[in-house]
Amino acid sequence: MLYRALHSVVPPLAKAVWRPTVRGLANVPGTGPVVLASNHLSFADSIVIPVVVPRKVVFLAKSDYFTGTGVRGALSRMWFEGLGMLPVDRDDSKAALASLDTALEVLGRGDAFGIYPEGTRSRDGRLYRGRTGVAHLALTAGCPVVPVGLTGTERLQPVGARLPRIVPITVEFGAPIQVAGRFGGLPAGRARRELTDEVMAAIGALTGQEPAGVYNARPV
Repeated sequence: MLYRALHSVVPPLAKAVWRPTVRGLANVPGTGPVVLASNHLSFADSIVIPVVVPRKVVFLAKSDYFTGTGVRGALSRMWFEGLGMLPVDRDDSKAALASLDTALEVLGRGDAFGIYPEGTRSRDGRLYRGRTGVAHLALTAGCPVVPVGLTGTERLQPVGARLPRIVPITVEFGAPIQVAGRFGGLPAGRARRELTDEVMAAIGALTGQEPAGVYNARPV
């Protein structure tokens, strides 16, 4: 109920204000499980993608956003829940495994799940090596992966900025990467690595980012 109410207001308003350039939206299946795998430049990425996709896209968000107290905490919780986000405790050593289980539940319901294979935001604009969780989800759920390329969102809400800015942003969706029947006979680890590298190459083709060639690390 909250999602429907908020989603009927936020996307039209956000698109009217930011006027994002959107390409390839037809590549996102209208129904059924799908993983949307995107590069990650800004906190606002998890808002931009659900705003431009007509179907519900579930992202994970820090549990801190759901546990605040008072009016501000209630508003924060309502905002993130209304956008379809689910809480995850990133400081929990078991959070990564728990988040994959949560994602598989979302896909099992036939919904779309959004993920950043880089793991955390790129602070220098380069595209970092993908972690194989994205492939684990697609191979386990047997669903396609749609690569997503974001450009300009790093200027939308830079680190330290309290409010989003009005800047040109582009969201481009690539052709779905199918997994069914493609990796039979390969060891599971190799299949995950090959699929993840394919996804990251597709994202890089959409954004034109320089490959970093290494994994990204969370800021200390």
